[in-house]
Amino acid sequence: MIDILKKNKLILMEGAIIEQLRRAGNVELHPTLLNAPLIYDEIGKKELKKIYQGYIDIAFAAEIPFFMCTPTWRADQSRVSEANVNQSINSDGVRFLQEIRNAQKSGYEQIKIGGLLGCKNDCYQPDEGLSVVEAEEFHVWQIEQLVVGGVDFLIAETLPNIEEATGIARIMEKSGKPYIISFVISRDGKVLDGSDLDVAVSVIDSETKQNPLGYMVNCAYPSFLCASKQPEKLFDRLIGYLANASSLDHCDLDNADQLEAEEVSKWGQEMLKLNRKFGVKLLGGCCGTGNDHLNYLVTQ
Repeated sequence: MIDILKKNKLILMEGAIIEQLRRAGNVELHPTLLNAPLIYDEIGKKELKKIYQGYIDIAFAAEIPFFMCTPTWRADQSRVSEANVNQSINSDGVRFLQEIRNAQKSGYEQIKIGGLLGCKNDCYQPDEGLSVVEAEEFHVWQIEQLVVGGVDFLIAETLPNIEEATGIARIMEKSGKPYIISFVISRDGKVLDGSDLDVAVSVIDSETKQNPLGYMVNCAYPSFLCASKQPEKLFDRLIGYLANASSLDHCDLDNADQLEAEEVSKWGQEMLKLNRKFGVKLLGGCCGTGNDHLNYLVTQ
């Protein structure tokens, strides 16, 4: 993991997964676990593989590494138990991606698998975030299950507040796996709880001995970072950005009846500026993105 980050100026991550499945309408998402149970369904597996493989093909055509994440964003112990599904769903999700990786004719060593989890409650409501101790207790089961499955790294995405992120980092640290913490931000470049992004990074780095591999932002349009106004030191630790296709605020996107997106070229130029001017290496997409977005990142 560390070698790949050091040796490459650009690493591709996936684009939207859940939203693509929802809009395609070929499978039904679980009401609480979303796409996680699809790994047990033949049609679901086919649809998931098609999306992941499309992203892999784009990275391989550009001869750059690809990082993909398990379909386990909401597969915490509470939701898994309430849904009465296989208790090994997180580990099985890892093995599902390992099968996709192993099926590649060549270059599979350039694919790294991240064990994905999210916050407990609404990712756009920072006041619903857990305390540090609560987060440690709530997330430990899922993190352990992802590690058992054999992930290359752990990643927590769409985190709206520092405290829950810190608790997650503490548990991830104990796993011994490299890990990434990814925040959701507002259009002023701050974490949704109002904290400056560099402050959030400093807090978590100071609260862990094995610091995160790096930090990311996801589920926000690239211009939301306000990169030129951020302290330079932030970019020593900010390694990735998974950007929404739309520049609307989260509340507007949440209530949208149709797909909202800016022009791919406008989105792509904003993303490439983060890479070329500020050194953000891991680029991918979130809500509203797809193959066209990732392809732009590797062909311009």
